[in-house]
Amino acid sequence: MAKLRFFSADSHLMEPGDLWEKRLDRKFRDTSPRVVPNPKGGFLFTAPEISPFPVSAGFAAGHSIDEMVEFRKKGYEACRPSGWDPVERLKDQDIDGVMGEVLYPTLGMPLFQLQDSELQLACFKVFNDFSAEFCSHDRKRLIGAALIPLADVSEGVKELQRAAKIGLRGAMISGSPTIPYYDNRYDPFWEAASEIGLPLSLHVITGSSKSSTGAMSGVGEAAARAVGAEFYMSMVFEVQRSIVHLVSGRVLERFPRLKFVSAENDVGWIPHFMFRMDHAYEKLTPPSERAIPKLPSEYIKRQIFATFLEDPVAPVAVKLFGEDNYLWGSDFPHTDSTWPKSRETIERVFAGVDPDITDKILYRNAAKVYGLEL
Repeated sequence: MAKLRFFSADSHLMEPGDLWEKRLDRKFRDTSPRVVPNPKGGFLFTAPEISPFPVSAGFAAGHSIDEMVEFRKKGYEACRPSGWDPVERLKDQDIDGVMGEVLYPTLGMPLFQLQDSELQLACFKVFNDFSAEFCSHDRKRLIGAALIPLADVSEGVKELQRAAKIGLRGAMISGSPTIPYYDNRYDPFWEAASEIGLPLSLHVITGSSKSSTGAMSGVGEAAARAVGAEFYMSMVFEVQRSIVHLVSGRVLERFPRLKFVSAENDVGWIPHFMFRMDHAYEKLTPPSERAIPKLPSEYIKRQIFATFLEDPVAPVAVKLFGEDNYLWGSDFPHTDSTWPKSRETIERVFAGVDPDITDKILYRNAAKVYGLEL
């Protein structure tokens, strides 16, 4: 793999702890999301209706699991400045050998749980401005994804249009909204996204309820471990459910130009997921009751893309699905990241895979989805 080239379709900014305190309109200052000291050590991100969580998980890339107990007690002094400084970001890309990155938020992801739609819209606008400023340093290597609220669909349309105008190249919507995506109230947004051409991401832990971030308040240590393991194993269910709604709810049928990205939900499950949807369509649904004219898998192959870090099933199952739909991502600078050894990880996971397929998954598919220069 001497000529290996790779582009991360799933990486993250690390927002400054006072981003929203400083930039939100004064009327939101008392309820603005913020980072505060944790009495047990370290720092917590807090916001209305959202369970506080340690910020250190957002910048633990490069640290071993043995270091994590102590690292959780750290604050921004332990964070690589590339989370908010684009000059440093390019340096960290060079260390890892990555050509560029699609950049999602870190602290901004759980803000889909905010119940105050006016506050949520204001918070999303602040992040989008911050991301656009960051990415303007190098638009070929820094690809920003906007946060888009859909509690008020008309406001979502306006913010999507604004995001495109300020240079953002993708958009993140809730992975599991309160009102499912098959509801026709979203149609104006689907139409706008089709016209603008920005891919829409359904990222892990971006649901609209506390279950999306695995809230475990009030449980004992043993229960917390069990519930934590259950949360990790089930966290992809939210996006799977939304994909079912998009397919069976005729969204993809009616809006064939839409592109969706399942982000950080891994991909090994997708071939079996398509089989089950097709099986239900062909064997369990009489033709007169079918909502869509094609097999569900045909819509998924046409309009759904999906990222993974080191899922070993991905390259093995490409004969079933993924050659043209899988995207690789490093998840930098999060705990799960492959940085600074992404090349070694890729060489291990893609060992024996056809070089042309490898190049598609590592670079060309991302170039197609995000309009990158080949």
